[in-house]
Amino acid sequence: MASNNLVFLIFSCTFVITLLNFPTTKAQNEDRVYFEYQNCSPNRTSSTSAYQNNLITLLSSFTSNASATLFYNTTILSRNNTVYGLFMCRGDIPLRLCKECVANATEKLSTDPECKNSVEAVMWYAECKLRYSNVPFFSVVATSPGIFLVSPSDVTTNSTISFMIFLRDAMNRTAEAAAVSDARFSTKETNLSHSQTVYTLAQCTQDLSPQNCRTCLAEAIKDLPTCCDGKQGGRVVFPSCNIWYEMYLFYGLITDNPPQRLAPSSGKGLSRTIILILIFAIALVGLLFGICCYILMRRKTRKSNNIILIENLGLGSSTIESLQFSLAIIEVATNNFADDNKIGKGGFGEVYKGILIDGTSIAVKRLSRNSKQGLEEFKNEVMLIAKLQHRNLVAFKGFCLDEEEKILIYEYVPNKSLDYFLFDTKQEDCLTWSERYKIIEGIAKGILYLHDHSRLKVIHRDLKPSNVLLDENMDPKISDFGLARIVEKDQQEGSTKRIIGTYGYMSPEYAMFGQFSEKSDVYSFGVMILEIISGKKNMGSYEPHRIVNYLLNFVWEHWRDETPLSTLDPKLKGNHSNIEVIRCVKIGLLCVQENPDARPTMLTIVSYLNGHLVELPSPLEPTFSLDRRTNPTNSQNPSLRQFANNFISGSINEMSISKFYPR
Repeated sequence: MASNNLVFLIFSCTFVITLLNFPTTKAQNEDRVYFEYQNCSPNRTSSTSAYQNNLITLLSSFTSNASATLFYNTTILSRNNTVYGLFMCRGDIPLRLCKECVANATEKLSTDPECKNSVEAVMWYAECKLRYSNVPFFSVVATSPGIFLVSPSDVTTNSTISFMIFLRDAMNRTAEAAAVSDARFSTKETNLSHSQTVYTLAQCTQDLSPQNCRTCLAEAIKDLPTCCDGKQGGRVVFPSCNIWYEMYLFYGLITDNPPQRLAPSSGKGLSRTIILILIFAIALVGLLFGICCYILMRRKTRKSNNIILIENLGLGSSTIESLQFSLAIIEVATNNFADDNKIGKGGFGEVYKGILIDGTSIAVKRLSRNSKQGLEEFKNEVMLIAKLQHRNLVAFKGFCLDEEEKILIYEYVPNKSLDYFLFDTKQEDCLTWSERYKIIEGIAKGILYLHDHSRLKVIHRDLKPSNVLLDENMDPKISDFGLARIVEKDQQEGSTKRIIGTYGYMSPEYAMFGQFSEKSDVYSFGVMILEIISGKKNMGSYEPHRIVNYLLNFVWEHWRDETPLSTLDPKLKGNHSNIEVIRCVKIGLLCVQENPDARPTMLTIVSYLNGHLVELPSPLEPTFSLDRRTNPTNSQNPSLRQFANNFISGSINEMSISKFYPR
């Protein structure tokens, strides 16, 4: 990449020096105007008619006024032979070029066989437009006849659809600026990516009101997908307005200064000019060389975000390209991260709803710029979920890395998160038992996929209701993989000194000693089962040296007293299966056993949920509170004793990764 930039800069230097040494060629290029299209009425009059005499007068007035203004309209009145006409030059060109363009157009209209003696015509150049008619048309929006002018080259972005969304938004902003300006003209530039900029232009004839100008430009913008889908440049040109976009700067390049011609001269004058040109060229080369060195040094010390992802995350470049969105596309989809589109907020940042150009709804997770922890979790989540696919996992659409922005894009799940339906006191709709049982089964299948059926063995480490989203059919989808860990297929457990998660869902061995495994996910799943059954939140809390789980105590007491149905959410009002409720209570208690070896695997749990005749083992009393001062060597789990020798107390983070709330 650095070598390509160096070659480009050297070529640019050479090109600039060439232009500086051939000023006559440059001046000639500046003076050229480019004919594009004409549309002339087949209705004609004779060359000696009164209408043609009035038309000659009209065209003559165009030529004389073009040296003073970029827009001019007038009427040559005559009984039954009135001529209405106007010319408009592009708002960024100098008057001398406007005059030249109008002169060329009037001459062509007078001599071209297709247009000579026509009673109505419109002619377009790149720099100006000329129109006349025998009927009044001032202040009236005319979108026919129209022409499309399109670049043959395609844009080099990941998604043509996303590019057209971006282009529509950029052109709408340019059109609005043109409509409210006195000149009915505006240009803008918008960054598509670090290396790509889209330049846009919009213009209306100045006889149009702001509202009529908006109407005309809106019709032109509607035609962009038809004429210019995925192209690097294009124009939609109507009699009353036109729009234009390119991937290079095409406007404002010509000044109003007359071109300087080098006449033959002897001695000092020519030598002085050459010396000045050489000094300027040398200074320019020095500047470009300095810029080149800066770029090379910067690239040497700081790799691009894409390279970091490819090297650190193990994703191929083709995968990166297919998943990466530009920031401009995300801003368009979310209406520039409007508050009205905000659907959630968590420890990593905020979540917004967005809509792509094809109508697809997305959830946009925007990480906080100040969170160092968020960057690691961002990389972790891209690496993991880009390689995972299951109906009970939230679908990953892509990511965006742009300057300080770190953004993850997912499918939009309309029914928010499970905790909203379980714990929100303002929520009127109560989940039925059949819905709850289906949710329990779906979560179990999703975790089983992570543990056993995916090509990676993934420990989620942050399973809780706020990280379970519900789609339109109330099917659960596990989300937030920022804390997840990949382990070897045959690896039974791992350990960490950085203990982060949410009180009430962390297994004892993880909360106390930093050990995580499939069984720590099983523990979190067991807590969720008991919450789904009871409608009560496990109010896990951290007291001095102790972690307390109140829901487990509540459920165990009823199980011990042989009243498990008393744990059921009273809002269900008897509409449930007693057998299913008791089975789920038992599964939940088995999952939250203190000893990880006593907890079932997710494969066994799924078989428990599906098999009505399977006999479940009896659960032991779970641990309701964990004392961090307890000597881990007294634990029933030998792996905890092994870890105790090098245990370092970690910090527990109570943050919620992305909790969705009602709007």
